[in-house]
Parts: sequence; C-alpha cells; structure tokens
Amino acid sequence: MGRGGPCVPRAQECGRSAGLYPAHVPTCLQVRAVSGNGASVSGGDGEYDYDLFTIGAGSGGVRASRFAASTYGIKAGVCELPFGRVASDTVGGAGGTCVLRGCVPKKLMVFGGEFAEAFRDSVAFGWDAERPGLTWQRFMENKNKELERLNGVYMKLLEGSKVDFHEGRGRVVDAHTVEVDGRRFTARNILVAVGGRPTVPPIEGAEHAIISDQILNLDALPGKIAIVGGGYIALEFAGIYNNFGTEVHVLWRQAKPLRGFDEEIRDFVNEQYRVRGLNLYPQASPTRIVKGPDGKLTVHADVKDGEPVVLEGLDHVLMATGRKPNTHNLGLEEAGVELVEKTGAIKVDRFSRTNVPSIWAIGDVTNRLNLTPVALMEGMAFARHVFGGDPNAAPDHQAVASAVFSSPPIATVGLTEALAVEQYGSVDIYSSSFRPMKNTISGNPAKAMMKLVVAADSDKVVGVHMAGPECAEIMQGFAVAVKMGVTKAQLDTVVGIHPTSAEEFVTMREPARRIRSEKKQPVGTGGNAYGTHTA
Repeated sequence: MGRGGPCVPRAQECGRSAGLYPAHVPTCLQVRAVSGNGASVSGGDGEYDYDLFTIGAGSGGVRASRFAASTYGIKAGVCELPFGRVASDTVGGAGGTCVLRGCVPKKLMVFGGEFAEAFRDSVAFGWDAERPGLTWQRFMENKNKELERLNGVYMKLLEGSKVDFHEGRGRVVDAHTVEVDGRRFTARNILVAVGGRPTVPPIEGAEHAIISDQILNLDALPGKIAIVGGGYIALEFAGIYNNFGTEVHVLWRQAKPLRGFDEEIRDFVNEQYRVRGLNLYPQASPTRIVKGPDGKLTVHADVKDGEPVVLEGLDHVLMATGRKPNTHNLGLEEAGVELVEKTGAIKVDRFSRTNVPSIWAIGDVTNRLNLTPVALMEGMAFARHVFGGDPNAAPDHQAVASAVFSSPPIATVGLTEALAVEQYGSVDIYSSSFRPMKNTISGNPAKAMMKLVVAADSDKVVGVHMAGPECAEIMQGFAVAVKMGVTKAQLDTVVGIHPTSAEEFVTMREPARRIRSEKKQPVGTGGNAYGTHTA
C-alpha cells in the first residue's frame, strides 16, 4: 500500500506470480506507506523513500508520475533542472523539450509566420491594407510568457497529484538509488525520462553555429540564415523564418529532404519548398564555418557531383542535424543499464523495462518513436503495467500519426508506399494534387497533395499522407480510421464535407497506379512511417 490508499485489486496480478519481477524485486503488495512528508516506504526486502522516482519532468515523465500517484496511490517523486529556455547540463524545466524548447514554441512561431502569407492572400479578397509591420520583440516576449505559464502549469499538475518535486540534476547511483545534486533518494522503481538533445557535427567552426533551442530565442529577426539538415526540424525552422521574411538557405546530405517519409510526398514538398522561396542545396555537406570581423558567418560546403557552395553574410547557422538520447553522465552504465552502443539510447523491452529490473525508461531517451504523444502513451502503459498490475499494458507504436509543420506542412499515418509494397506486395495507390480553393482567388501558387496506400488483397487502407493546409487537423481523424482497420470500400461510402480539401480523401475512386509483386515479409498490424525519420 502506498501513500493515498491501497493498491487497486488488479495489483494482485503483478509481482512474481505474473512473471513481471524477478525474485529479489518487491511487489506492489509488499509495500506499505509510512506517514509523514518524505517518509520512507517499507518493502519486503528493504526500505525505500519512494515507490517511483522519475528523472526528468518532461511530458512523459510527468504523465507517468502523476498517473501512477493519483490512480494507484503510490508515493512518487520526480526531479528536474531549473527552468530555462535553452537547455544545458544545469538548465531544463518542468515541461521538458516539447513544451519549453520544441513543439509548443515552434508551433507558436509557425502561427506567427503564417500571418505574412495571409496578409498577401487577403489582397485578392478585397483587403486594401498593406502588410503590417512585425515587432519581433513583442512577439518573442508573448511567446516566452506562454512558456513560463506552461512551466508553472506542469509544476501545479505535479503538486496536485501529490508528486514530490526535487529541483536539480538527477543521476542513477544504483538499481534503487537516485542522487539529485548531492541528495540521495531510494526508490523501488526508477524511471528515466530525460529525452534527447541536439547534435552538432564536428566541423571546423562548429562553435559559431546555433541549435534549435537558440533559434527559438533570437533577440532580433535575422536577415539571412543557413540551416544544415534535411529532417523535419530543419524544414520546420526553414519555413518559419522564410515566412517571417528571412532569406533562408537549407543544406542537406541526401538527394531529397525528409528521409523516412513517403517518396512521393518527399518529391512534392521538395518542389513546394522552392515555390515558397527557400534556397535548397541537396547533397551538400558543410566543411567549415568562418566568422568574419563584422560578426557575419560564411558556410563552406562540398556538393556531391557539383561545385562547392559558399554562403556569405549569414546572421546565423542552425545545426539541425539530429538529436541523440540525453544519457551522458547519468550514471546508467555504472548501474549496469545497457545502452545502444551507436546512439547511447537506453535498451528496453516492450514494457519499457531495462535489463536492470527496477529501472525503466520511456520517451526519446529510448529512441523508439520520438514523439511527445508517444512518450505520454509509454508513460501511461508503464504505470498500468508496474503499479496497476496489467500484464498486457505495453505501448503500441503501430499506426501513430505525425506531422511536420513546415511550409507546406505534412501529415502522415501508417505505411509509406515503399514499406507497404515490402509488407503486402500488391498495393493500390490513390493520389491527388491540386490548388486549394483559397489559392485560386488569391493567386498563391502553392498546391496540396493527398495520398492513400491500400493493401490490394484486403482492401485495407494502410497509409494516409497529405501535404498542404490544415493537414495535421485532417490527419487526426484519419488516424482513427487507419488504427481501426478501415477499408477503401468503407471510405468510399463516406459523404465528403464540401467545399473542403479533406473531402478529397473520400472521393478518390480510381487508383493512380496498381503495384503487384510478391510479398517479401509477413503482414503486420500496420506500421508507422515516422520511426525512421532523421534530421
């Protein structure tokens, strides 16, 4: 029994009888609470300060801790670094990367940049006002106020769930001990949810570059920037600053941007990025960054089968070349936790348990599917499995929808065309490219694209992809349909909402092409195109 009441009856399913713990790990029913703030929880094989101690108060760590404490009455603690907008070994904040240095501030900046296009489009609809001016400082101040508010919200959520918050850097000492800035706490279970951090390639002059944390917090709107990377983070910031009026140059090593996405979508958005005014340099590898006496930067890059690129007069160079699990100096290896040699990710089984039975990990630190809603799902499944005694509570990484908030945005769920052919052999492809209705009046040349991937033998829709306005909002609904196993015939019975772009998904009657080949591997329950995405 933990703080807040006894374990629920289903906890009887947990423990050694269900094979969830080895013999030396105490179970839910062996634990009793001792009253008093900061008191220990007594187990059958020893005494612990907490049933659960979580390192990292990002989305996944907070959700797991709150849910476990409020639902199952266990005693939980969490540690996190002091709040700051740019992360370091000493700065972090409740809310984590997504809320403070990722999804939320990025989306606010997407909204801000989209006004420029709206102002341009409004002229053809009869509006006479010229484009209003941008006060960058006011926008950044309002954005930062919102981030501070959200940091406070996360702190209140922990407090409301009676989860003890310890400010400082957490480090694993052993299988049942965490140290937070010199203070030690024992725990029956330790959950690692520290996320990831940006990587910077070791080229000459790399110290002059900035990372995503910093480009979210610039003091002034830059006139000219270079972005290194061809993944979703690079293309999102490229679109954001291009919309704000910055001259943007994007360099990446591959032939196309957004590796891991559907090839047809990649081709389409590559064209549309140019239509939007981005300067693109595929198959370009930066070799050095030089800072001039005036503070301006120059990027030198080699281009495969082409002339070298030299970009001068840059205010900033953003390195958006990927992220890696934030496991450095966390004490994991000393505690016997196995890491992936190449990436440093924590190895876990399907229940998020490491090779050390009392230590668990969720979110980007495991490098499974690096999305905030996935970390939330993993946190909930962890709590249900460990404290709720559900032996089947494992995160489901199949058919997870995702979006790239570039310009144009992209949204996807399920398999790419290539993966569908690999799994099913016979596949029907439905696709459509068109100018959204608003653009026919405004004169905006941008187009949208929609695509359905259908397993021909079963008629099941195994992939849905879209690039264009409101695609993320549209895709959320189709994600439900794909998750439930919708067939193309069922989509054909749906009456579209007119006039919308979304109706195109239910009115594509004839396939653009039919692919017939032998099945190369057993058909699963549906896949996810996002798992192989790299920056």
